[in-house]
Amino acid sequence: MKRLFVCAMLLLAPGYYTYAQTTSGQVIDAYTKEPLSGVTIRLKQATTTATLSGPDGRFTLDATTPKDTLLYQYVGYRAQAVAVSANQRLVQLQPSENILNQVIVSASREAQLRTDAPIAISAISKEVLLDTRPTSLEQVLNKVSGVYMVNLGNEQHTMAIRQPIGYRSLFLYLEDGIPIRTGGNFNHNALIEINMAALKTIEVIRGPASSLYGSEAIGGAINFVTQAPSQLLTAKLQVEGSDRGYRRTDFSVSDTRGKLGIYAAGYYAAQRDGIIEHSDFNKLALTLRGDYAISDRSKLITSASFIDYYTDQTGGLDSRRFFEKEYSSLQTFTYRKVKAYRLRSTLEHDWNSLNSTRLTLFYRNNSIGQNPFYAIKSVAANPRKALGEINEDAFQSFGFIGQHRKAFSFLNAQVIAGLSIDYSPATYIAQQIDIDRDETGKYVHFTKTGTLLTNYNVDLLNTAAYTQFELKPIEKLKAVASVRYDRMDFDFNNHLEPGAFSGAPDERNGYQSMTPKLGLTYDIGRGVGVYSNYSVGFTPPQISELYRGVQVPTLKPSDYHNYEAGGWISFAQAKGYLDLSVYQLDGTNEIVSVRLDDGSYENQNTGKTRHRGVEYTLRYNPIQTLAFRFSGTNAKHTYLEFVERGIDFGGKEMSTAPRFISNTELTYKPLLLQGLRVSLEWQHLGKYYMDPANTEMYKGYDLLNARIGYSLRGFDVWLNMLNLTNQLYATTADKFAYGINYRQGSPRTTHLGIAYNFTSKGE
Repeated sequence: MKRLFVCAMLLLAPGYYTYAQTTSGQVIDAYTKEPLSGVTIRLKQATTTATLSGPDGRFTLDATTPKDTLLYQYVGYRAQAVAVSANQRLVQLQPSENILNQVIVSASREAQLRTDAPIAISAISKEVLLDTRPTSLEQVLNKVSGVYMVNLGNEQHTMAIRQPIGYRSLFLYLEDGIPIRTGGNFNHNALIEINMAALKTIEVIRGPASSLYGSEAIGGAINFVTQAPSQLLTAKLQVEGSDRGYRRTDFSVSDTRGKLGIYAAGYYAAQRDGIIEHSDFNKLALTLRGDYAISDRSKLITSASFIDYYTDQTGGLDSRRFFEKEYSSLQTFTYRKVKAYRLRSTLEHDWNSLNSTRLTLFYRNNSIGQNPFYAIKSVAANPRKALGEINEDAFQSFGFIGQHRKAFSFLNAQVIAGLSIDYSPATYIAQQIDIDRDETGKYVHFTKTGTLLTNYNVDLLNTAAYTQFELKPIEKLKAVASVRYDRMDFDFNNHLEPGAFSGAPDERNGYQSMTPKLGLTYDIGRGVGVYSNYSVGFTPPQISELYRGVQVPTLKPSDYHNYEAGGWISFAQAKGYLDLSVYQLDGTNEIVSVRLDDGSYENQNTGKTRHRGVEYTLRYNPIQTLAFRFSGTNAKHTYLEFVERGIDFGGKEMSTAPRFISNTELTYKPLLLQGLRVSLEWQHLGKYYMDPANTEMYKGYDLLNARIGYSLRGFDVWLNMLNLTNQLYATTADKFAYGINYRQGSPRTTHLGIAYNFTSKGE
């Protein structure tokens, strides 16, 4: 009887039998080809018929007909409508250009909306990376308001975020949320150890982030998010060269088969016979990542990175050579070499919609060897002689990070709690060398003396526990409170006798700190919101600062208190936005490096400093094909209490502290010739004092960069012209007792590149 009833119903309803169907498909990112989980797919004509994409981006939607249209919506991406009759099973969503609608992961170590984070944070998207085609990271990081990454040549660098240009341990660099170096062993050149070919996005937190990430996250924290495996088979091969002797080759390959996804990427770059004498370099960077889907709720992510880097070191120029554009080098043998290996494995498990856990094991093996130009100092008795050193700083790390998120059904509250352990035995060895100079002053030869200046090992143990509580007492107000306890213990063992250059006695010591943070965001409505926060930052002296060239350690830890407010306005019809932050950062016992008359350096605590500034980003699209962006910061960095060799600098501006920095960009992507992109970028660095006494000022500079590219059928060709007007400029300028030192910037340079991207058609 049941069979007869079913047959009768089918005969009476031929329309249902003919047109009702189940639609299935997969949603991926248009740039990275990663699967997008949690995409809302619904019938455009009936909002009640909807589903979500799964962890692999796949979905199934019942009760559709060929006349229906499906609407795909996902935070941070442009909505896309696709007719069911088109039978488009693979949908590629384009990321949104509105940064206020982006999803970020660095603010709370969990994915969240940018507008839910009560901090100054910016994200550099994959689209920006592809459009810019950077050969060094400052070419994209300097697009972010409040950021000035200093190009020291051949990917060498230092940073200035809410701080003057300097070399101190005030910035934390992370890869997928894990510091790339251990706490207590900072290096201002640490981003040499990043594989630019494997990046998906870059997130920049401005201001202290110690409550989540610990010490060194003072001026800011930069998180480099690596590419995850693509859902389809993809491959890329890229070659690039410049008219200044730069050559680079990139590759990547990725695919997912069943539960396992693999991604591999790397590049080899080299500089030969550039305009600056003794400035060759080469770098090999490789990354391998595997994602294994244990179940719909569990995933194991394992990645490994390897960096092999070598560069000649050139130093700066005196006033005569700088202004006469005489780019010879006094150096002939100075170098820096880096080898870095990192391995991490993360288990992600979602217990349910309210609970999730992340467990990470990591390992680092790092060494930096140098014959540094900055360690060379003159011998007063003989102008044809000098002293220098060859050194190596090396460490290994064995670490663990565990984090759990617990959400609650009341007040949209959640708690994030975690702990971390990082054990890093380290060594530092430095040997003195005698240096000969020729009649022109060039350093032409050196001899090892056998005298050890520094020879120690230290066992570093960094432990921490942190928690962050979030809630929404009312619909439009979100409150965030977090606190972190850090402890750094070390066992210092000096292999030299007292009286040696580094003659500090053996000791066991340590530092500890409690760093809180409070923040509020308020959604006024219609794309307008405000936020405020108070945060504390903490950084202990680095091991090399404490013990290298020291008989009795005297440096104190530095503490910072940050007061910040800001907001955002999104313009009508998503044509643009304005993002604004105002801050005051007060430092106590801030460590500065003072250059002595003989050319050597000495670390000192300053007493008190104050950093005030306004950061802002304006983006506007007057028409669909034209995008305008202006990023700027106005700041003043002041010594409140600082006495150096009997001279009181209280009330003076800090040296190498630009008052105004901006980056402006205009991008055109015509509809009539899709794939074409043209952009013009203006980088401005304002004036600053070159010394703490404020006796002389560097006027700053303006650079114009032009970029043009075209993509067609998997091929991408680009031409980047940097410093288009061939301006003479210095990336840093410092005044010392013996004169002014300029670190020369590159003259006009043209880069030409071509890439081929292969993507399989999928199912």
